[in-house]
Amino acid sequence: MSQSRPRRSCLYMPGANERALEKAKTLAADTLLLDLEDAVAPDAKVEARARVCEAVKAGGYGKRELVIRINGLDTEWGADDIRAAAAAGPDGILAPKVSTAAQVTALDKALTEAGASADMALWIMIETPLAILNLKEIAEMAASTRLTAFVMGTNDLAKDMRAEMTPDRLAFQTQLSLSATAARAFGIVAIDGVYNDIKNEDGFKAECEQGRVMGFEGKTLIHPSQLGPCNEIFAPSAEVIAHSNDVIAAFADPDNRGKGVLKVNGKMTELLHLAEARRLVEMDAAIKAMEG
Repeated sequence: MSQSRPRRSCLYMPGANERALEKAKTLAADTLLLDLEDAVAPDAKVEARARVCEAVKAGGYGKRELVIRINGLDTEWGADDIRAAAAAGPDGILAPKVSTAAQVTALDKALTEAGASADMALWIMIETPLAILNLKEIAEMAASTRLTAFVMGTNDLAKDMRAEMTPDRLAFQTQLSLSATAARAFGIVAIDGVYNDIKNEDGFKAECEQGRVMGFEGKTLIHPSQLGPCNEIFAPSAEVIAHSNDVIAAFADPDNRGKGVLKVNGKMTELLHLAEARRLVEMDAAIKAMEG
């Protein structure tokens, strides 16, 4: 799974809703999370599985990344979800309530045994207190399995912690930061959790800004109206890209050859800033290609 492709907006789409799956082909989402878990009632899960996998096979989603959120392996639907997803061939699957490294191993093994292609990614929900306590051990599995992304499940985490989801997410600062840190330490994509108050656009924008500042690549969304603000906030701004290009040009200048520290636009700039500038410019190009 490419680490450089945009994942600013990861929109959940209910797998039981045929109209929603068709509508998703027109939405400006970087990633579509085709949901067989929370968004689907128990008596509709088998039908939703067939519908989602048929939609993935049929295609028509353009450059959008397709990830199927399965039911847990400890449910009556999980194993069949994995087998069906492996045959359908999405970009990845998203597994709920992963709390231990052993669960990552089991999911990876199940995908392989189901015949999933080698490049089918494993995304996991970080949404239990035990997952937070086991973050290092879970993240280490990226070196030996398909594990490539953490998705924060802040609603489930709030329920299990008996914590209140305030506008500043005070009760979740540690969990969010530790998750992003573990992801960075082991080369894993980190996606922030959902924002529930669909009509509160200012609150949503503030939470997107908070997630971006904390180091998340993007955010999971529950409604198409959230796509525009999310895509804008998680994209590097024109000013950031202009400065990044200046940094790259300054270090490429023959007069600066061998120098480890420069002044660029009045700011002290080191080689670590050069690496980040290159990443940002690469991401900007990927976003333009996605939207072009």
